[in-house]
Order: sequence, then structure tokens, then C-alpha cells
Amino acid sequence: QVQLVESGGGLVQAGDSLRLSCAASGRTFSNYNMGWFRQAPGKEREFVAAINWRGGSPYYADSVKGRFTISRDNAKNTVYLQMNSLKPEDTAVYYCAAERGYLLVVHTATNEYDYWGQGTQVTVSS
Repeated sequence: QVQLVESGGGLVQAGDSLRLSCAASGRTFSNYNMGWFRQAPGKEREFVAAINWRGGSPYYADSVKGRFTISRDNAKNTVYLQMNSLKPEDTAVYYCAAERGYLLVVHTATNEYDYWGQGTQVTVSS
């Protein structure tokens, strides 16, 4: 099993940058693909970015390509989401998620993931 705790959210202005962290506990962290999702008020939870268990195959939603970067440091049991050029439409609660199984490919659907963090709020003002 793995437990996930997000941090790094906050209140920023459009154009600013923010780095989210997801701290994981559990001896099998490196066996999991990791993803970031977000959910804005009144919206469905949507895929943001994912990375496979080796740190390869980064994949991004079209809405964040070129602005966000996902990375992981398995030695530190941490996944990151670097968010640059933030826009008001990026405002949401951001969740990290884990999918077990030494997977080569990454998934974008919420129901593919086995564990979820509690979320961290990101608010971008205009």
C-alpha cells in the first residue's frame, strides 16, 4: 500500500509558478505509476499529468502541455508537479494518485488509479 499527501498549493496571480509535491509512504512506491488530477468547483475531476514507474513516458492533458512538468524522485518517495504560467482556469483542488503494477503505459482515467491523496488547493487570480 501507499499513502499520499499533497502539499505546495496556495494563492498566486496569473503568470506565476507553483510547485506541488506529493509525499508517499510505503515500501512499494517505486512500483507505481503516478498521476496528477484536478477538480474545480462544479466540474468533474480531470486528468492533468502522469508518469510511469521508471520516471518515463510523461503525459499531459492538452490544457497544460508546455506549462506543467511532472517528475518523480523514487529515492525521496516524492512526485512533483511544476506549474508555470498559471492561468485562472487552473484553479482547482489538485490530487495525486497512484496506480500499482509496474506499468509501462500511463492512464488518464480516474478509475485506473488505486490510491489518492487528500488534495491541495491551487487558486490563481487574474
